Amino acid sequence: MDTVFIRLSHERFLLEYVHTIRNQIPGMGGEKLWLMYREYFGIEHSLGRDAFLNILREQGLMLRKRKRSCRTTDSSHGLPVYPDLVKELLLTRSHQVWVSDMTYVWTHEGFCFLSLVSDAYTHEILGWFVGPTLESVYTLEALKMAYSCSNENKEKLIHHSDRGTQYACMLYTSYLKERNVQISMTQSGDPKDNAIAERINGIIKNEFLNHYQFEHITHVRQRMEQVVQFYNTQRPHRSLDMMTPAQVREKTGIIKKRWKSYKDEYRKPYS
Repeated sequence: MDTVFIRLSHERFLLEYVHTIRNQIPGMGGEKLWLMYREYFGIEHSLGRDAFLNILREQGLMLRKRKRSCRTTDSSHGLPVYPDLVKELLLTRSHQVWVSDMTYVWTHEGFCFLSLVSDAYTHEILGWFVGPTLESVYTLEALKMAYSCSNENKEKLIHHSDRGTQYACMLYTSYLKERNVQISMTQSGDPKDNAIAERINGIIKNEFLNHYQFEHITHVRQRMEQVVQFYNTQRPHRSLDMMTPAQVREKTGIIKKRWKSYKDEYRKPYS
């Protein structure tokens, strides 16, 4: 009886913790929840990965992927493109490289488009904007936010993106050149060439946005105000040694990644 009582109590605390996190991040996957749960309660008081996921499965708390898609990158243009300056670059500090990317968000009125500018070293979201179309003016708003909200030294800053029209157009590149920011672009359509930006987009969409039913673009913008704050200050990353972007901001040097095989307790994540 005591063993059953202890197991049920443990399960109740586990579910309370999961619901607390899911209230903030509705799309937080089971494996990331398990890692956070272990960090919070300690290994000696935690369940193993499989037992943890089994409880989520029994309680109907495993996530299902939703299928809605929209193309955001058009590289078939005659605009000037730039070389990839970051492919072999070692990241050792914040404001060394900024990465930009776009993604789509579904509302009941159709798609809207989220532009993000993030720091490649800290993974912190520095600027964002939700626009009604793919026009470059909305992408530029995210860049302007990043530049105006960041007071740190931007000397020798590199801006890296894909070769989409939004980033190759004169409106966007002129803004960077006027501030002596070096321009770097991917050389193919491979997402790995802009992997950090792609991962951040995936996190924001899959964990924070896709599980909401948005009526209008205004509601997406309101949600993003909350998302960016929580993402930057509270969400740990395995690619940042389980620290938050805000914690990494003051650091320098190579950050340890907790990317290990399943046999070593972790699977390689997308974040």
